[in-house]
Amino acid sequence: MATLNIKNFPDALYGRLQERAETEHRSLSQEVIHLLSRIVEEPPATSILELKGLGKEAWEGVDAVSHVREERSAWD
Repeated sequence: MATLNIKNFPDALYGRLQERAETEHRSLSQEVIHLLSRIVEEPPATSILELKGLGKEAWEGVDAVSHVREERSAWD
């Protein structure tokens, strides 16, 4: 397994990482590996543009204006 050395690591950030590692019951090294793997291996965020039309079948045959009016009248 590879070794990573980081020079000029900010003290404040190091302290926050230590606190987080303790909270998560991990060693500092384990926490850094965990955080880096989440960032590097995470799929890119979905663009809102990709959601166009999603769920439209749930609204088939529903009058949106009437639905909104009914919902609003239930608030009182």
